[in-house]
Amino acid sequence: MAQPAVVTMGTFDGLHRGHQAVLAEVKRRARAAKLASVLVTFDPHPLAVVNPAAAPKLLTLPAEKEALVQAEGIDRFVLMPFTPAVAQLDAEAFVRRLCDEYGMRELVMGYDHGFGRGRAGDVELVERLAREQGFRMAVVDAVRDNGQPISSTLIRTAVAHGDLESATRWLGRRYGIRGTVVRGAGRGRTIGIPTINLESPDPRKLLPPDGVYAVRVRILGSKIFGGMMNQGPRPTFGEQARALEVHLFDFDGELYGETVDVEWVRRLRDVQAFPSREALVAQLERDRQAAQATLNR
Repeated sequence: MAQPAVVTMGTFDGLHRGHQAVLAEVKRRARAAKLASVLVTFDPHPLAVVNPAAAPKLLTLPAEKEALVQAEGIDRFVLMPFTPAVAQLDAEAFVRRLCDEYGMRELVMGYDHGFGRGRAGDVELVERLAREQGFRMAVVDAVRDNGQPISSTLIRTAVAHGDLESATRWLGRRYGIRGTVVRGAGRGRTIGIPTINLESPDPRKLLPPDGVYAVRVRILGSKIFGGMMNQGPRPTFGEQARALEVHLFDFDGELYGETVDVEWVRRLRDVQAFPSREALVAQLERDRQAAQATLNR
C-alpha cells in the first residue's frame, strides 16, 4: 500500500515559477502533516494523444523534468504513461486512481488546472470529490510577471523567438538541455578549438533559433564551465544536419558517454559558412571573446 501523501499532478512542462509555487505548497503541507510529497506527471504530453496536431514542443523532456523535481525536494516523481485509456478516464476515476495508487490524502492544484476526460476535473469538481472521498485539497494561485500569469505556453513562445531573457525570468533559471556527449569528426582539435558534441536532440525538445551561443555547461554532475556552442548546421563543412557542438573554456578532457547540462545564455550570431579555415578560426576567436565577455558580466 502506498505511503500516505500530498499529491500534485499535471504536465509541469518547464517546471517554471508557477509550478515551483505549487511544489512549495505540496512540500509545506507534506511537512505539516508528516506525509510524503508526490508529483504525478505524464509522458507523452497529453495533447500528443488527444490532439497530436496541437501537441507542443517540450521545454523539459522526462529526464530533465525528473532532475528538476528532485532538485525541488519532492519525495517521489511519478511518470505516468499517458495512453488512450488514461485519456478516457473521467475526473472521478482519475482521483480514485490517485488515492489508490499514490496514497493521496491531500491534492494540490494550480489555479487553472483541468484533468480527466475533456479536462472536466476543475477546481469546483475536485472540491466536491474531496468532500465525497475524504481527502483535502488546495488551490495555488497564478504567479504573475507584470500582471501576466506565467505559463508554459508563454515560455515556449519566448524560447522559440530567442527571447532567452524573458524565458529565464519566467523559469527562474536559464533554459537548458540535457544530453549525452558523443564522438564528432574531431575537427575542432585540429584547429586548436576542441569541442564536445551532444547527441542529436529529441525531436520533441524545443530549441531556440539556431546560431552561435554563449553557454554554461554542467559536467560530471557538479562542475560548471563557460563555453560557446554552435547550434545548427555546419555549412563550412557541407553538413546540413542540426548539431549541438560546444567548446568549453578552461577544460581539456574526455567526456564521451557523459551526461551534460547545457544552458543557453546569449545568442552571439547566425550560423554562417566561411571561405577558408583561417576565416573560420578568426571568427571563432571573436566568438570566444564575445562569449567570455557575456559570461563574465
